This record gives sequence, structure tokens and C-alpha cells, in this order.
Amino acid sequence: MKMMQWRWLLAAAAVVLAGCASQTKLDEGAPVETRTPASTSDAASAAGSASGTSQSQVTSVDLTRQSADALKATPRVIYFDFDSYIVKDQYRDIVELYAKVLSADRSRRLVIEGHTDERGSREYNLALGQRRAEAVAKAIELLGANASQIESVSFGKERPAVPGSDEAAMAQNRRAVLKLQ
Repeated sequence: MKMMQWRWLLAAAAVVLAGCASQTKLDEGAPVETRTPASTSDAASAAGSASGTSQSQVTSVDLTRQSADALKATPRVIYFDFDSYIVKDQYRDIVELYAKVLSADRSRRLVIEGHTDERGSREYNLALGQRRAEAVAKAIELLGANASQIESVSFGKERPAVPGSDEAAMAQNRRAVLKLQ
């Protein structure tokens, strides 16, 4: 987990430094124009007289409904490499969609279950499953969801998705399952 925190810290520092690198100097002799703000009633009457109506023609968009429809078609499982808890870029769309749903509706909750394959001790796998669930939770939080909306739990190797000891079965057991409530 510490390695992931260092990566985020380094990425944030790089962004800050890149933003500071290009500074524009203001011309000291440039004239400055001072304006007084128009009142909102003046702006509304001007808009109403120009178009003949004072009502907005903007159609509202229901993000929760669109997101809920998109969730039905979205997989709810994120797979991991052996002995890893790094969320791969290929799952970015899933993470973004869950973050959008949670930030649009603060009453929604998400339970993220971390799982591992059968290799390793029970204690090690419980800890690895927890780190996987927390890595997904952190990615969703960084995109706008509240930490209070997300619960991370680990089942380690106790609930395999696919029985078996071959690599294909173990690859499907190294996962985080997202359950929206």
C-alpha cells in the first residue's frame, strides 16, 4: 500500500510542478477596465426580451438513471495479477462509472469484496484481499465518491469464484467484486 501512496504523491507533485513551470508575466502598463456587475433581474429581463420568453430551454439530464442503466451492462468484477493489488488501467471505465453513480447519489453504498487465489496462508490472503478491496475503493474515492459510502471487506481464499488449482481458475479468483446497495 505504501508503494501506491508514493506513486500518487509523485504524480501529484509532477502535476503541480508542470503547472508552475509556465508563468505569464502581466504587462505593468496595460489599462484595466472596471465594470459593475448587472443585477440578475436586469440580465433575466434582457434575456427574456431578446428571445420572447423568460424560461430556459435547457433540458435537464438525470445522471443517476443514465448511470444505473450503464451499470447493468458493466461488469462488476476487477481482476488482479498474482500477489498484486494494483488496479489495472483496463478497469478504469468500471471505476469511473461506480464513482459517478456514488457521487451523483450520496445515499448509495458500495461494498467491495477482495478475494485471492488459494496460494499463501489464510492470514496473508485475508490481508491481500483487503488491500485489493481498498485499492479499488481509493480509486473510486479519488474520482469523487465519499469514503463513507464505501466498505471494503476481504474474504481471502475462502470464497473462490472457480474451483480448481490450475492457473485459469486461480486467475479468476484473484478479484474484487463490487456490490452496489
